[in-house]
Amino acid sequence: MSFSLTWLPTVLLDAGLKVAECPGWANLGRSEMGTVEGVLCHHTATTIRSGNMPSLNTIIHGRSGRDALPGPLAQLGLGRDGTYYIIAAGKCNHAGAGIWKGITAGNTHFIGIEAENIGDGSEPWPEIQLDAYARGVAAILKHINRGVEFCAGHKEYRLPPGTKNDPNFDMNDFRRRVQDIMDGRSAPVVIPKEEPAGLIRQTLRRGKANDAELVKIVQGKLGLTVDGFFGPITEAAVREFQRGKGLVADGIIGPKSWAVLDTL
Repeated sequence: MSFSLTWLPTVLLDAGLKVAECPGWANLGRSEMGTVEGVLCHHTATTIRSGNMPSLNTIIHGRSGRDALPGPLAQLGLGRDGTYYIIAAGKCNHAGAGIWKGITAGNTHFIGIEAENIGDGSEPWPEIQLDAYARGVAAILKHINRGVEFCAGHKEYRLPPGTKNDPNFDMNDFRRRVQDIMDGRSAPVVIPKEEPAGLIRQTLRRGKANDAELVKIVQGKLGLTVDGFFGPITEAAVREFQRGKGLVADGIIGPKSWAVLDTL
């Protein structure tokens, strides 16, 4: 049976964000969540400088060794390119002992977002990732009807003070950015086109007004029934194709997916 946070991908997609659903995410969690009161922000502290979300497997399955902790370690992962990975719909081990706005059971009442970053100041935060971070938080807070004060950094929540340093950016500045988004004062950062000049094809995704002829091309290359309708069957096939090619499995045909499809 699915856990309760199955609304997460819809809320993020409706905010115009890129979303990749991890296999089995709706049934993943330590247990059921309590009432969701806010969002707790983290960085992964990865040691891997390449790749979009190298910490994904650890967030899903947990850590081993001296500081072992069973997964999942957050409901959401945020890649360097601004893609949200939907990891779990239930309670996760991300908060630990702490307090924020009188809430002490962080795992029970806060959604955790693990953003990919080394976290020691040596890796600049890409603007596309920071923008997605703020827009995702704003979308979740609006959905649960909470103000920006219910967004906290792990370093602000965790006790004793100084135990954690994540995320390694100024949380007051970040909350102001989230508030601007919630108030409609901030335009999204646009991902630049990556296709060659003269070959700018529409990005295709489920639930949008797609060019039927382009959808037919995709369906033909993936061995599907060619009907020009980008529905759940086409989306599932696109995700499977993307996983097999090492792409972000978000079910969206954008410039990178088009480039790989062109080789088929």
